Amino acid sequence: MAPRSTEPTGSSPLVDRFGRVHTDLRISLTDRCNLRCTYCMPAEGLDWLPRAEVLDDDEIVRLARIAVQRLGIRSLRLTGGEPLLRRGLPGLIARLSALGPGLSLTTNGIGLARTAGDLRAAGLERVNVSLDTLRPERYAEITRRDRIADVLAGLAAARAAGLAPVKVNAVPVRGVNDDEILDLVEFAAAHGYRMRFIESMPLDAQGAWDRSRMVTADELLEILARRWELHPVGRHGNAPAEEWRIAGTDTVVGVIASVTRPFCGGCDRVRLTADGQLRNCLFATEESDLRALLRGGADDARIEAAWRSTIARKGPGHDIGSADFVRPDRPMSAIGG
Repeated sequence: MAPRSTEPTGSSPLVDRFGRVHTDLRISLTDRCNLRCTYCMPAEGLDWLPRAEVLDDDEIVRLARIAVQRLGIRSLRLTGGEPLLRRGLPGLIARLSALGPGLSLTTNGIGLARTAGDLRAAGLERVNVSLDTLRPERYAEITRRDRIADVLAGLAAARAAGLAPVKVNAVPVRGVNDDEILDLVEFAAAHGYRMRFIESMPLDAQGAWDRSRMVTADELLEILARRWELHPVGRHGNAPAEEWRIAGTDTVVGVIASVTRPFCGGCDRVRLTADGQLRNCLFATEESDLRALLRGGADDARIEAAWRSTIARKGPGHDIGSADFVRPDRPMSAIGG
């Protein structure tokens, strides 16, 4: 058993040198995925982390406890890879939920139909489900798997289990699925889901991201405005999505414009990879090895200090639009969303 600090806990804010307070922790449970989305990884997949390098449940819970009790983290989002591939997930969720933070999960939806009820009972509050198309043949082309029926069933199960609001995430890519933007909004509205569009980002494993194929936030809003009158809702706190309500309805559409409308100035997120590396930005080019501290016997105070030091080094923004931008070594599937 790793040593525990005997110092009083009592959290104080996790603040960087620009005054941003970090309250949202994204925890990747695995780098493995059961899809092979063309904008994320090659058809043959990637070399997954050896299991011995992946944090176990006790290590995840300990780091989450330090984050909540000592660093002021108020919300946890479980990501991957595909987090539903993690064995014993309901038990892990129950332990994390007992710490008291808000608890959500981002998933591709495969497997959600059979697990949504158990996850909700364990303490999960919300889910975001990735769905880039409503057309079965196109889904198979994008993901290289014929699993859209499972995703649709998973969405319905999540709604029935009370994992609300169920958010649907889509990445529109020019010439691939940008002709379905309106259809996706109508689908989400008809089923009581909340639609969110995400600008594609240079985080694919192949390094093939092409800015010219990215559908921008401005383009998305122009397309939506052709059919509906949109009223801005704004952004809730430091949430990444800007939201618009369709006039005369309860339908809200979100747009996450990480590339063209970066929200770095209000960023409150920090990320923990499946192998225990702490990242202060999605596009960070350096990491802090919390796994080594855990397995080396560090007490809570030392881990807290390493965490604060990492956040203190956080830069002002990701600089995607600048000539100085450097892609991170890890792709999105290995970082965690």
